[in-house]
Amino acid sequence: MKVKYCLLILLLGAAVILAISCRQQTKEPLLLLEDGDTTGEYDRPDGPVADNSRCFVCHINYKDEALAFVHARANIGCEQCHGVSDAHCSDEDNITPPDIMYPVEKINQSCMGCHPMAKISIAFHKGVLSDIRAERSHCTDCHGDHRLSYRTRKWDKATGELIEDDKVRMLSDEMFEK
Repeated sequence: MKVKYCLLILLLGAAVILAISCRQQTKEPLLLLEDGDTTGEYDRPDGPVADNSRCFVCHINYKDEALAFVHARANIGCEQCHGVSDAHCSDEDNITPPDIMYPVEKINQSCMGCHPMAKISIAFHKGVLSDIRAERSHCTDCHGDHRLSYRTRKWDKATGELIEDDKVRMLSDEMFEK
């Protein structure tokens, strides 16, 4: 039974690798901008665009989300903030967290790694940059809606420990029993 399960996983992995290599050889357009700008607010980018299609397989809700869209147009993909997350991407049951997650207290620090204080309007961002807890005190409170509205799994964002799980699984041993 375990052998059948392992063979199925290997076959699925081979199919994914084949699909990726075929896609790269045919230079298929990026999922993000397949039909041009879907928001109507931007011109087609001049340079390369981040290919987030690997993430959009499950997280299609971020395809048009402002934060992901704008960063992808600047060739900054999901992996730059959340890590390569191979184990997360290959986990059909979605119980493996992404390599990097951001507890609320780390959001601003992370954003400011690329967007330092010297490059942003201090007056406009006073509430976010001060130590005083404002109504909108995190970058993602204004920039994008970069949160899942419904979660079937929740992890401790600092440790990666699974803390909430609906127990629904895509693959189970019962599927391989005769």
